[in-house]
Amino acid sequence: MGIELVKEKYSGGINTVEIGKAGRGPVKIGGETTLPFLFEEGQMPHPPIAGLEVFDCEPVDWPEPLKKAWGDSLKDPVKWAQRCVSEFGAKILCVRMQSIHPDWGGRPSDEAVATLKAMAQAVKVPLVVLGCGDDDKDNEALPKASQALKGENCLFGIATQDNYKTLTATCLADGHSIIADSPIDINIAKQLNILISDMGFDPKRIAMHPTTASLGYGMEYVYSIMERARLAAFIGDKMLSMPLALFVGQEAWKVKEAKELGEKQGVNWETATSVAMLQAGADLLVVRHPETARLVTKYIDMIMRKR
Repeated sequence: MGIELVKEKYSGGINTVEIGKAGRGPVKIGGETTLPFLFEEGQMPHPPIAGLEVFDCEPVDWPEPLKKAWGDSLKDPVKWAQRCVSEFGAKILCVRMQSIHPDWGGRPSDEAVATLKAMAQAVKVPLVVLGCGDDDKDNEALPKASQALKGENCLFGIATQDNYKTLTATCLADGHSIIADSPIDINIAKQLNILISDMGFDPKRIAMHPTTASLGYGMEYVYSIMERARLAAFIGDKMLSMPLALFVGQEAWKVKEAKELGEKQGVNWETATSVAMLQAGADLLVVRHPETARLVTKYIDMIMRKR
Protein backbone atom coordinates (compact mmCIF):
# COMPACT_ATOMS: atom_id res chain seq x y z
CA MET A 1 0.00 0.00 0.00
CA GLY A 2 1.47 3.30 -1.07
CA ILE A 3 1.92 6.22 1.27
CA GLU A 4 0.50 9.54 0.15
CA LEU A 5 2.82 12.37 1.11
CA VAL A 6 1.32 15.44 2.72
CA LYS A 7 1.85 18.52 0.55
CA GLU A 8 1.67 22.05 1.88
CA LYS A 9 -0.15 24.69 -0.14
CA TYR A 10 0.24 28.37 0.74
CA SER A 11 -1.87 31.42 0.00
CA GLY A 12 1.05 33.86 -0.20
CA GLY A 13 4.37 34.07 -2.00
CA ILE A 14 7.63 35.94 -2.53
CA ASN A 15 7.78 39.10 -4.61
CA THR A 16 9.70 39.08 -7.86
CA VAL A 17 12.43 41.73 -8.08
CA GLU A 18 13.91 42.53 -11.47
CA ILE A 19 17.51 43.80 -11.66
CA GLY A 20 18.91 45.38 -14.78
CA LYS A 21 17.26 46.52 -18.00
CA ALA A 22 17.22 45.64 -21.68
CA GLY A 23 20.80 45.31 -22.87
CA ARG A 24 22.00 44.66 -19.31
CA GLY A 25 20.25 41.47 -18.31
CA PRO A 26 17.81 41.74 -16.77
CA VAL A 27 17.59 39.01 -14.15
CA LYS A 28 14.68 38.23 -11.87
CA ILE A 29 14.88 36.90 -8.32
CA GLY A 30 12.08 35.66 -6.08
CA GLY A 31 8.58 34.62 -7.09
CA GLU A 32 8.44 31.42 -5.02
CA THR A 33 5.21 30.01 -3.63
CA THR A 34 6.88 27.13 -1.79
CA LEU A 35 9.92 26.35 0.32
CA PRO A 36 13.12 25.82 -1.69
CA PHE A 37 13.01 23.18 -4.41
CA LEU A 38 9.73 21.56 -3.27
CA PHE A 39 8.42 21.70 -6.81
CA GLU A 40 5.37 19.51 -6.17
CA GLU A 41 4.10 21.99 -3.57
CA GLY A 42 4.46 25.26 -5.47
CA GLN A 43 6.42 27.33 -7.95
CA MET A 44 10.03 28.52 -8.22
CA PRO A 45 9.76 30.45 -11.49
CA HIS A 46 13.17 32.11 -11.23
CA PRO A 47 16.24 30.04 -10.33
CA PRO A 48 18.49 31.43 -7.59
CA ILE A 49 21.58 33.12 -8.95
CA ALA A 50 25.23 33.29 -7.88
CA GLY A 51 26.95 36.60 -8.61
CA LEU A 52 30.60 37.56 -8.25
CA GLU A 53 31.81 40.42 -6.07
CA VAL A 54 34.21 43.11 -7.29
CA PHE A 55 35.84 45.88 -5.28
CA ASP A 56 36.56 49.33 -6.71
CA CYS A 57 40.10 49.04 -5.32
CA GLU A 58 42.58 46.30 -4.58
CA PRO A 59 41.27 44.19 -1.66
CA VAL A 60 44.45 44.13 0.38
CA ASP A 61 42.88 42.25 3.30
CA TRP A 62 41.80 39.23 1.25
CA PRO A 63 43.56 35.94 2.08
CA GLU A 64 46.22 34.76 -0.33
CA PRO A 65 44.25 31.72 -1.60
CA LEU A 66 41.51 34.07 -2.77
CA LYS A 67 43.88 36.65 -4.26
CA LYS A 68 45.58 33.88 -6.23
CA ALA A 69 42.41 33.18 -8.18
CA TRP A 70 42.29 36.71 -9.58
CA GLY A 71 45.98 37.62 -9.86
CA ASP A 72 46.92 41.07 -11.14
CA SER A 73 43.35 41.92 -12.17
CA LEU A 74 42.68 42.80 -8.52
CA LYS A 75 44.68 45.99 -9.15
CA ASP A 76 42.36 47.06 -11.99
CA PRO A 77 38.62 47.07 -11.11
CA VAL A 78 37.51 47.40 -14.73
CA LYS A 79 39.63 44.46 -15.87
CA TRP A 80 38.44 42.48 -12.86
CA ALA A 81 34.80 43.12 -13.73
CA GLN A 82 35.39 42.17 -17.36
CA ARG A 83 36.99 38.87 -16.34
CA CYS A 84 34.00 38.04 -14.15
CA VAL A 85 31.72 38.25 -17.18
CA SER A 86 33.84 37.19 -20.16
CA GLU A 87 35.97 34.50 -18.51
CA PHE A 88 33.75 33.20 -15.72
CA GLY A 89 30.28 33.85 -17.13
CA ALA A 90 28.88 35.94 -14.29
CA LYS A 91 25.25 36.91 -14.92
CA ILE A 92 25.27 39.59 -12.24
CA LEU A 93 28.04 41.60 -10.57
CA CYS A 94 28.19 43.07 -7.10
CA VAL A 95 30.42 46.18 -6.96
CA ARG A 96 31.53 47.23 -3.49
CA MET A 97 32.68 50.86 -3.22
CA GLN A 98 35.27 49.99 -0.60
CA SER A 99 37.79 52.66 -1.60
CA ILE A 100 35.79 55.43 0.11
CA HIS A 101 36.13 53.86 3.55
CA PRO A 102 38.39 55.88 5.90
CA ASP A 103 40.42 52.76 6.66
CA TRP A 104 40.93 52.08 2.95
CA GLY A 105 42.31 55.48 2.05
CA GLY A 106 39.12 57.54 2.15
CA ARG A 107 39.01 58.07 -1.60
CA PRO A 108 36.88 61.04 -2.72
CA SER A 109 33.39 59.92 -3.64
CA ASP A 110 33.53 61.52 -7.10
CA GLU A 111 36.57 59.42 -7.99
CA ALA A 112 34.89 56.25 -6.73
CA VAL A 113 31.76 57.00 -8.75
CA ALA A 114 33.90 57.54 -11.87
CA THR A 115 35.41 54.08 -11.38
CA LEU A 116 31.94 52.62 -10.87
CA LYS A 117 30.74 54.18 -14.14
CA ALA A 118 33.74 52.78 -15.99
CA MET A 119 33.00 49.31 -14.63
CA ALA A 120 29.34 49.61 -15.60
CA GLN A 121 30.28 50.62 -19.14
CA ALA A 122 32.73 47.73 -19.45
CA VAL A 123 30.21 44.97 -18.72
CA LYS A 124 26.65 44.36 -19.82
CA VAL A 125 25.20 42.51 -16.85
CA PRO A 126 22.97 43.79 -14.02
CA LEU A 127 24.73 45.40 -11.07
CA VAL A 128 24.40 45.24 -7.33
CA VAL A 129 26.10 48.31 -5.83
CA LEU A 130 27.19 48.43 -2.20
CA GLY A 131 28.71 51.13 -0.04
CA CYS A 132 31.70 50.65 2.22
CA GLY A 133 29.84 50.25 5.50
CA ASP A 134 30.70 53.68 6.92
CA ASP A 135 27.41 55.57 7.23
CA ASP A 136 28.81 59.05 6.61
CA LYS A 137 30.80 58.00 3.56
CA ASP A 138 27.94 55.94 2.16
CA ASN A 139 25.44 58.77 2.60
CA GLU A 140 27.75 60.96 0.53
CA ALA A 141 28.75 58.47 -2.18
CA LEU A 142 25.70 56.28 -2.78
CA PRO A 143 23.39 59.10 -3.94
CA LYS A 144 26.05 60.11 -6.48
CA ALA A 145 26.41 56.49 -7.58
CA SER A 146 22.64 56.16 -7.87
CA GLN A 147 22.42 59.25 -10.04
CA ALA A 148 25.34 58.11 -12.21
CA LEU A 149 23.51 54.84 -12.92
CA LYS A 150 20.04 56.34 -13.18
CA GLY A 151 17.71 54.18 -15.22
CA GLU A 152 19.95 51.11 -15.03
CA ASN A 153 17.66 49.45 -12.47
CA CYS A 154 20.48 48.38 -10.15
CA LEU A 155 20.11 46.83 -6.71
CA PHE A 156 21.60 49.23 -4.15
CA GLY A 157 22.61 48.54 -0.56
CA ILE A 158 22.76 48.36 2.20
CA ALA A 159 19.89 50.13 3.99
CA THR A 160 19.82 49.69 7.77
CA GLN A 161 17.28 50.66 10.41
CA ASP A 162 19.45 53.61 11.49
CA ASN A 163 20.53 54.69 8.02
CA TYR A 164 17.86 53.96 5.41
CA LYS A 165 16.35 57.34 4.51
CA THR A 166 19.06 58.73 2.22
CA LEU A 167 19.47 55.53 0.22
CA THR A 168 15.72 54.97 -0.04
CA ALA A 169 15.13 58.51 -1.32
CA THR A 170 17.85 58.33 -3.97
CA CYS A 171 16.81 54.85 -5.18
CA LEU A 172 13.22 56.07 -5.41
CA ALA A 173 14.30 59.06 -7.51
CA ASP A 174 16.64 57.15 -9.81
CA GLY A 175 14.65 53.97 -10.39
CA HIS A 176 16.72 51.43 -8.47
CA SER A 177 15.82 48.59 -6.13
CA ILE A 178 17.16 48.39 -2.58
CA ILE A 179 18.60 45.88 -0.12
CA ALA A 180 17.26 46.13 3.45
CA ASP A 181 19.57 44.79 6.15
CA SER A 182 18.55 43.26 9.48
CA PRO A 183 21.02 41.56 11.87
CA ILE A 184 19.39 38.11 12.07
CA ASP A 185 16.24 39.56 13.62
CA ILE A 186 12.93 38.92 11.89
CA ASN A 187 11.18 41.76 13.72
CA ILE A 188 13.79 44.31 12.61
CA ALA A 189 13.56 42.93 9.07
CA LYS A 190 9.83 43.50 8.96
CA GLN A 191 10.04 46.94 10.61
CA LEU A 192 12.69 48.14 8.16
CA ASN A 193 10.63 46.98 5.19
CA ILE A 194 7.69 48.93 6.60
CA LEU A 195 9.81 52.06 7.12
CA ILE A 196 11.16 51.94 3.57
CA SER A 197 7.69 51.33 2.15
CA ASP A 198 6.27 54.23 4.16
CA MET A 199 8.56 56.54 2.15
CA GLY A 200 6.62 55.58 -0.97
CA PHE A 201 9.02 52.85 -2.07
CA ASP A 202 7.42 49.87 -3.79
CA PRO A 203 7.80 46.77 -1.55
CA LYS A 204 8.24 44.74 -4.74
CA ARG A 205 11.57 46.51 -5.28
CA ILE A 206 13.03 45.50 -1.91
CA ALA A 207 15.34 42.55 -1.27
CA MET A 208 16.18 41.47 2.27
CA HIS A 209 19.62 40.79 3.69
CA PRO A 210 19.02 38.95 6.98
CA THR A 211 22.80 38.91 7.60
CA THR A 212 24.89 35.95 6.57
CA ALA A 213 27.08 33.59 8.53
CA SER A 214 29.63 31.06 7.36
CA LEU A 215 29.45 27.31 7.75
CA GLY A 216 30.09 26.49 11.41
CA TYR A 217 29.93 30.12 12.57
CA GLY A 218 26.25 30.65 13.35
CA MET A 219 24.83 29.56 10.02
CA GLU A 220 22.15 27.46 11.72
CA TYR A 221 20.63 30.52 13.36
CA VAL A 222 20.64 32.51 10.11
CA TYR A 223 19.04 29.51 8.41
CA SER A 224 16.20 29.46 10.97
CA ILE A 225 15.55 33.22 10.57
CA MET A 226 15.36 32.85 6.80
CA GLU A 227 12.90 29.97 7.10
CA ARG A 228 10.71 31.91 9.53
CA ALA A 229 10.60 34.87 7.16
CA ARG A 230 9.67 32.60 4.26
CA LEU A 231 6.90 30.84 6.15
CA ALA A 232 5.47 34.19 7.29
CA ALA A 233 5.41 35.38 3.68
CA PHE A 234 3.69 32.22 2.51
CA ILE A 235 0.82 32.70 4.95
CA GLY A 236 0.31 36.27 3.77
CA ASP A 237 2.74 38.68 5.50
CA LYS A 238 3.42 41.23 2.75
CA MET A 239 6.21 42.92 4.70
CA LEU A 240 8.26 39.73 4.74
CA SER A 241 7.56 38.75 1.13
CA MET A 242 10.88 40.01 -0.23
CA PRO A 243 13.53 37.84 -1.92
CA LEU A 244 16.71 37.17 0.05
CA ALA A 245 20.14 38.47 -0.99
CA LEU A 246 23.16 37.08 0.87
CA PHE A 247 26.84 38.05 0.82
CA VAL A 248 28.35 34.64 1.38
CA GLY A 249 31.86 35.47 0.19
CA GLN A 250 32.53 38.14 2.79
CA GLU A 251 31.69 35.68 5.57
CA ALA A 252 33.22 32.48 4.25
CA TRP A 253 36.63 33.93 3.42
CA LYS A 254 37.22 35.49 6.82
CA VAL A 255 37.10 32.25 8.81
CA LYS A 256 40.33 30.42 9.53
CA GLU A 257 39.26 27.20 7.80
CA ALA A 258 38.94 29.05 4.50
CA LYS A 259 41.84 31.47 4.62
CA GLU A 260 44.50 29.33 6.27
CA LEU A 261 44.08 25.87 4.74
CA GLY A 262 44.55 26.57 1.05
CA GLU A 263 42.48 27.56 -1.96
CA LYS A 264 40.61 24.26 -2.34
CA GLN A 265 39.47 24.33 1.28
CA GLY A 266 38.36 27.95 0.92
CA VAL A 267 36.30 27.16 -2.17
CA ASN A 268 34.75 24.17 -0.41
CA TRP A 269 33.84 26.32 2.59
CA GLU A 270 32.28 29.04 0.45
CA THR A 271 30.43 26.48 -1.69
CA ALA A 272 29.06 24.50 1.26
CA THR A 273 27.83 27.70 2.89
CA SER A 274 26.19 28.78 -0.38
CA VAL A 275 24.36 25.50 -0.90
CA ALA A 276 23.06 25.54 2.68
CA MET A 277 21.77 29.09 2.19
CA LEU A 278 20.03 28.04 -1.03
CA GLN A 279 18.19 25.36 0.93
CA ALA A 280 17.13 28.05 3.42
CA GLY A 281 15.64 30.19 0.67
CA ALA A 282 18.39 32.46 -0.71
CA ASP A 283 17.55 34.02 -4.08
CA LEU A 284 20.80 35.89 -4.73
CA LEU A 285 24.21 34.75 -3.50
CA VAL A 286 27.27 36.99 -3.81
CA VAL A 287 30.50 34.98 -3.75
CA ARG A 288 34.15 35.89 -4.21
CA HIS A 289 35.93 32.93 -5.79
CA PRO A 290 35.15 32.19 -9.46
CA GLU A 291 35.26 28.43 -8.85
CA THR A 292 32.63 28.81 -6.14
CA ALA A 293 30.40 30.68 -8.59
CA ARG A 294 30.83 27.87 -11.12
CA LEU A 295 30.09 25.10 -8.62
CA VAL A 296 27.07 26.84 -7.11
CA THR A 297 25.64 27.65 -10.54
CA LYS A 298 26.13 24.00 -11.55
CA TYR A 299 24.26 22.90 -8.43
CA ILE A 300 21.40 25.33 -9.12
CA ASP A 301 21.11 24.15 -12.72
CA MET A 302 21.06 20.54 -11.61
CA ILE A 303 18.41 20.90 -8.94
CA MET A 304 16.19 23.20 -11.00
CA ARG A 305 15.98 20.54 -13.75
CA LYS A 306 13.79 18.55 -11.36
CA ARG A 307 10.93 21.01 -11.80
